[in-house]
Amino acid sequence: MGRLFSFSLLSFLPLLILFSILNAKPAKGFPLSTNSRWIVDDQSGQRVKLACVNWASHLEPVVAEGLSKKPVDVISKGILAMGFNCVRFTWPIYLATNDSLAFLTVRQSFQNLGLTEAIAGIQTNNPSIIDIPLIEAFQAVVSNLGDNNVMVILDNHITKPGWCCSNTDGNGFFGDQYFDPQLWINGLTKMATLFNGVTNVIGMSLRNELRGPKQNVNDWYREELKQCIQQTQMFLVILSGLNFDKDLSFIRNQPVSLTFTGKTVFEVHWYSFTDGQAWVNGNPNQVCGRVANNMKGSSGFLLDKGWPLLVSEWGVDLRGTNVNDNRYLNCILGVLTELDLDWALWTLVGSYYLREGVVGLNEYYGVLNWNWGEIRNSSFLQRISFLQSPSRGPGLSERSLHKVIFHPLTGLCVLRKSYFDPLRLGPCTDTEPWNYTPQKILYLKGTYFCIQSNGLGKPAKLGIKCTNSNTRWEIISDSKMHLSSQAKDGTTVCLDVDSSNTLVTNTCKCLGTDKTCDPASQWFKLVDSTRSSTTTKSFLQFNPSLDLPGKDFLWKLFDSF
Repeated sequence: MGRLFSFSLLSFLPLLILFSILNAKPAKGFPLSTNSRWIVDDQSGQRVKLACVNWASHLEPVVAEGLSKKPVDVISKGILAMGFNCVRFTWPIYLATNDSLAFLTVRQSFQNLGLTEAIAGIQTNNPSIIDIPLIEAFQAVVSNLGDNNVMVILDNHITKPGWCCSNTDGNGFFGDQYFDPQLWINGLTKMATLFNGVTNVIGMSLRNELRGPKQNVNDWYREELKQCIQQTQMFLVILSGLNFDKDLSFIRNQPVSLTFTGKTVFEVHWYSFTDGQAWVNGNPNQVCGRVANNMKGSSGFLLDKGWPLLVSEWGVDLRGTNVNDNRYLNCILGVLTELDLDWALWTLVGSYYLREGVVGLNEYYGVLNWNWGEIRNSSFLQRISFLQSPSRGPGLSERSLHKVIFHPLTGLCVLRKSYFDPLRLGPCTDTEPWNYTPQKILYLKGTYFCIQSNGLGKPAKLGIKCTNSNTRWEIISDSKMHLSSQAKDGTTVCLDVDSSNTLVTNTCKCLGTDKTCDPASQWFKLVDSTRSSTTTKSFLQFNPSLDLPGKDFLWKLFDSF
C-alpha cells in the first residue's frame, strides 16, 4: 500500500491485558466458513469476528519484520494481549516460486542486503531461524502465532519482494512486468499446499491492491482468478477489488460465479489519503458523510447481498499530529462499529529492516514503536477495543437486539452510575442496553428512564418524563453522528462530552461549511448489538410497556432533580 511517507514489551503485557481481557477472544484455530455476511466457526456456526493486525514479510529481506528486535514469541504474545486475534501476514510470490530465494537462509538474505546489524539482532533474539531457509522462517512465524492462539491470513502482497504499492511498480494487474498469471497461480497453489492442515491459517488473500493502467473489470473475472480460487478454497478465499482495493462496485451488476459456497470474503482498503486531503480541506461532517457513503456504495453494499467484507487495511499516523488522519479516524471508527465489520489494522510493524532504500525506517502507522518494545500510542488501543469483539451475528444472542451508544473519539460508551447522577463515558464492556424508539427517545432498555437534555452546558441525565422535546434525540448532520435535542428553553443542543467524560449538552458543532472546526466530541454512533455487558442490573428496572405501581411516585421523584 503506497503511503505518505515506556514500557518494555514484557512489562506492558499486564497493562494490555487490562485493555483486552474482555475484548477479542483468542483463536483456537479451526476451519472457518461464511454464513451470509458473517464469518463463522465451521463446527459451532457461531460468528468469529476477525480483529487482525498486518505484519509485513514481503519486503526485500523476505523475513517477518521485527525479529531483530524481539523474540517471535514475545511479539506473538503481545499481539494477543493487545486484543488482536488474527494477523494478516504478507508474502511475495517469489517466496513460493523462486527456489533460489525460498531456500536462501535468513542470514544470507540479510548479508546480500548489507544488513549486518539486523543479523546480529536476529542472532540474539531469534537464533533458531538465523540459518534456516526463508520459507521455513516464514512457516516458523506462522507456527508460533498458532502456538499463541492467533489466526493467520496469508496475504499475497506482491510478486517481487519490495515495498508496495504504486500504479507503475509492475505488480498491479495481469500482464504487468511482475504479474504473470501462471506464476501467480503456481505461487498460491504452493502456499495453499504448504499450509493445508495448519489449523491457525484460516484465510488466503489472493492479491493485494489490484491497480495500474492495465486493470479492468473484464479481466478481473478471467479464468486465472477462478483457478486461484479453486486452489485455495480449503481456506477463506479473500478477493481484492480494483483501484488499490477501493472499488468492488462492479460486483453489484455481475456477481462472482463459483462452484462452491461458504468460503468467499471480499476485502477493501480505506485510509485518510484514499480521499486525498479532503479531511483537512473540508468540513468534517460533510466529508465523513460523503466518504462513508462512497465506501458503502463501492463495497459496503456487499453486506446486504450476503457477502462478508473485510477492511483488510486501514490505519493512521499514531503520533496524533496528522489532522487528515485524526479526523478520518473518528469517522471510520463510527462506520466500523455501525456495520460491525471484520478488519485488519495497518500495522503491527514499528520499523522495517529496509524499506525503499532506508535502513531501520520508523513506521508511524505501527502499533509498536521503533524498537518493538513499546506501544506507540496506548490511547489508540482503548479507542479500538470495542471494535475487537463482535456486536452481533450467528450464535451471539445473549440479549435481544438493543443499542450501544459508542463515542469514537474516546472509544468509550455511554454509562450510568446511578439513576440520579449525570451520564458518563466508560468501558463499553460495562454498558447497559439502550432502546432508540421511533419517537427518537433513548430509553435505558427495560426501564422507564430516558436521556434528557437540561440546557446549554448542563449534564445530560436520566429522567422519567419522556414525552417532552428535551427527550427526543434526532440523528443529524451529514456524518449521522450528532444526537440533537431541544432543551426546555427551546434551545437546540447536541450531546457532548466534557473534560471529565461527563455527558453534557452544548451548541451543535460544525453543521455549516466551516473546515476549521472539529465536531469529534459530539460524534456518537448508535450501534446494534445482541451482546451482554458485565454490568449487573439495578433493582429499579421496569418494563416501560407495563403500568406498574410506583410509576407516578418515580415520575414525581425524578421531576424534582
